[in-house]
Amino acid sequence: MNRSKNILICPLEWGLGHAARMIPLARKLQEMNNNIIIGSGEEHLALFCTELPGLTYINFSGFRPGYSRYFPQYLILLLKTPMLLYHIVLEHLRLKKIIREHAIDIVISDNRFGLWNKNVISVYVTHMPLIPLPKPLRLLELIGVMLHRAVIKRYSLCFIPDLPGELNVSGRLSHGVRLPDNVRYTGILSRFNYIEESNQQNRIKFQHNTVILSGPEPQREMLKQKLATLLKEQEPLTVILEGRPDKPKEIVKSGNILYYNHLAASEMKDMITGSESIISRSGYTTIMDLISLNRAALLIPTPGQTEQEYLAGYLAEKGWFCTISQGEIKAGFSLPSTEAAWPVEIIEQSKILLSEALKELLEKHHKNS
Repeated sequence: MNRSKNILICPLEWGLGHAARMIPLARKLQEMNNNIIIGSGEEHLALFCTELPGLTYINFSGFRPGYSRYFPQYLILLLKTPMLLYHIVLEHLRLKKIIREHAIDIVISDNRFGLWNKNVISVYVTHMPLIPLPKPLRLLELIGVMLHRAVIKRYSLCFIPDLPGELNVSGRLSHGVRLPDNVRYTGILSRFNYIEESNQQNRIKFQHNTVILSGPEPQREMLKQKLATLLKEQEPLTVILEGRPDKPKEIVKSGNILYYNHLAASEMKDMITGSESIISRSGYTTIMDLISLNRAALLIPTPGQTEQEYLAGYLAEKGWFCTISQGEIKAGFSLPSTEAAWPVEIIEQSKILLSEALKELLEKHHKNS
């Protein structure tokens, strides 16, 4: 009989999305009788402690480039490449020590480039082997694909949280490019897939719209202030979910807006599914969560973040979501309905793909041990 494995999960620290999509992966691996260890910075650890209590947590922070009010994200990353390379080497060396101290069998890295080790099975998780660039720089995307392929090949497996084929969520970010042989699609990953429907008596009941904030500062606060100015006197009530699990769990009311620092997944699910309209960034994890809850939204991509700009446009063209730019937000802008337009088989196919990918992962460890 196979013993349980010690599995280290380490998400990237660019907003909560990378951590949130590791929760369903961790839950599924727990169900398969494995010991889960989380390695991340303090903000992400606060989320894991709320959603997955009782695990082993390691303060293992990674590279956080930050955002700019004025410059696009790809330019900020380019300027901070030396710091990124320093962090890759640093976390690669620190991983060796963590593997020894905690007898790690498998490492799962969500977009952290340096978390592979030749002595254990390692998995790299990404939804964009291709990093999109503005049209004038489109020819440079091939260089990014080649560099990303080199990273992926360092790992035993690469998991892409999407579906293969024409029915997909990420578009050209993970389709239409030549992928290494170790790539596996896992279907969309959402922590809400593991939350049962609430007892009707305990559900949050009031007419409301919901704003889901995500991503790092300063753009998160800029969007919050812009929307608050327009919605504070409007009906129905607006709920703003700030996505700050490291802050006190409190509710603040200002005008016709309720602010929540953080909600547990079950409460957040009720809040979203009960909304008349939803506004959110077009972060990939947020999109996966909305699809899993069968709710559409108005997507407002983070300015200068080409990945979010591409996803918002791609999904709007498919008729699945609506989108506007942050600069287009003005008095009288219309809120869409939450009626979903995507095929329902996305969820069922995702369950099958995830089970197959994790089964292969554990079999690969068994063969190597």
